Amino acid sequence: MDNSFHIIIPSRYASTRLPGKAMADIAGRPMIQRVIEQCRKSDADSVIVATDDERISEVAKKSRAISVMTSGHHRSGSERVAEAARIMDLDDYEVIVNVQGDEPGMPPSLINQVARAVPDCGLRAMSTAVTPIRSGSEMTEPSVVKVVMNAGGDALYFSRSPIPFDRNRNEPNLSYAKRHIGIYGYRTEFIRDYAGMAPCPLEELEQLEQLRVLWHGGQIKCVQVDNLPPTGVDTEQDLEAFRSYFSLK
Repeated sequence: MDNSFHIIIPSRYASTRLPGKAMADIAGRPMIQRVIEQCRKSDADSVIVATDDERISEVAKKSRAISVMTSGHHRSGSERVAEAARIMDLDDYEVIVNVQGDEPGMPPSLINQVARAVPDCGLRAMSTAVTPIRSGSEMTEPSVVKVVMNAGGDALYFSRSPIPFDRNRNEPNLSYAKRHIGIYGYRTEFIRDYAGMAPCPLEELEQLEQLRVLWHGGQIKCVQVDNLPPTGVDTEQDLEAFRSYFSLK
């Protein structure tokens, strides 16, 4: 079996919650460089940065990644990945892993796991990663995305709210939910089709791009991992945590 794959990192400068975070300094290097370095430790054939900003593009090139300039009007990282795959003229059956540009702690082993799950997916399926929810506070925190799955390990729904809800106990049930890790694997054909799908109401309500796949009848295979990797950078506090982490390495 051909285990080759490409990583595409969608990265924009104008982040809503933390503007300019892709270029934020983390122990002497821009965050996007830290992400690239993690990706280069995986088994990927190539690391591609899809951006709309020349500053990010220059760092990508200096970090030995391929830089692709994309539109500044994408609604999500997946749409940006789709445009980059088209510009790169990747074959329909090439495997792509979408590692988000604010994940400087993403383990290379997890990237490999998500990539290896793609060949087992059907043509209307993609892969992602999940890990156990270990506390009630995780369950109620909106920044923690929850997912419930069917018996085969495919996602039924993703939400920022506590799911599922135990009606008899009048409280959320931690037994059937997992915590979603924001990394995606798919074939070029799939992500191209995704870009052609109309955005759905649930995607816009929850602000979760993967709900578009489920809305239009696609499948999302969940790769289960035991340990939660370092969470991405959404706040100044997250950024400070990574600065401390990398300064000790």
